[in-house]
Amino acid sequence: MLVPRYSTTGLMGALCMICLFLACDGDEPGGMTPQGQFDRGAMLIDWADEIIIPSLEAYVQSTNSLRDAAGAFTANSDMDALATLRSAWLSAYLLWQPVSMFDIGKAEEIGLRNFTNIYPTNVTEIEANVANEQVNLALPSNFDAQGFPALDYLLFGQGTAEETLAKLSGPHGDYLLKLVDRLHELASEVLQDWQAGYREVFVSGDGASATASTDKLVNDVLFYYEKFLRAGKIGIPAGVFSGSKIPTAVEGLYAQVHSKALFEAALNAVIDFYRGVGVTGRDGISLADYLTHNAEDASAQELNEDILEQFERAKEKGDLLMSNFSEQVETNNVAMLEAYDELQKVVILMKVDMMQALNIQIDYVDADGD
Repeated sequence: MLVPRYSTTGLMGALCMICLFLACDGDEPGGMTPQGQFDRGAMLIDWADEIIIPSLEAYVQSTNSLRDAAGAFTANSDMDALATLRSAWLSAYLLWQPVSMFDIGKAEEIGLRNFTNIYPTNVTEIEANVANEQVNLALPSNFDAQGFPALDYLLFGQGTAEETLAKLSGPHGDYLLKLVDRLHELASEVLQDWQAGYREVFVSGDGASATASTDKLVNDVLFYYEKFLRAGKIGIPAGVFSGSKIPTAVEGLYAQVHSKALFEAALNAVIDFYRGVGVTGRDGISLADYLTHNAEDASAQELNEDILEQFERAKEKGDLLMSNFSEQVETNNVAMLEAYDELQKVVILMKVDMMQALNIQIDYVDADGD
């Protein structure tokens, strides 16, 4: 390292400069670097270690519990075992919600979301698969005949609890075991990939480009929010895109009482991601920090406040909905449409204003005209 020479009179000034440099060495709190640039690498580490991987770990554990409950039910098919199995299904379904938005790496490669939660499920295909012992669940044609929606049909769509016990004592029970095993295997494959090296690949992609991890994941989360949360959970059943309400298009159709809980889990997960709240509740470096890292930019501060306030308005409208969205659509669809409108305002703030402020390009096609 070359050291510049200073005159005696300038020595104290030079030493002061060196001390200032050393004092500023390293990352500043809030994701700042000494040069005032935002430290995307630190944010990616928080995303990976505090949000994504812990969410996957919790989800994988829940699918393992679901598999255990399914095995116990097969060994002893009674009312208590059925209740335990249904409860394990709901627990895993709720823990799936925060995982669904991270369609990156192995999850994107294997189509995790498509194999896990395409609804409404296709009952005709399910029944055909039940009769086919050699069914190939890896085929895209079976996207809508497996995952949580198919389990919803098998566990809650067979009539009374007594009728469900009878139905699941035969080939339908065998198919249920296949679906549960597949959920666990797919989830485990994604988690293992993160643990085996993808985490390092992800956090090292700390640049600012279309292929960088920040740009890709922010696009993934926005796409999930827009298409699978706003549209899938609310807009499509409410008839926003078709012009007529579709009560059979809700999540948790057959269980009837969990649509709202699944929606709230998903919305809270997106809000936590934006705010940088980890699975344990720890506040990390966040997308909100990235947006507002320049304290002198009043417009960025205002935009962040607008986004957070609009999230709260969307939550407030969601709070007013019934637990069964199918019933909600049938009896008071106006409330669903009002919830959709508040969710849509978040899309405008984040997809247009935030992305422009962060200089991140949208990498997906908007197919519904908004």
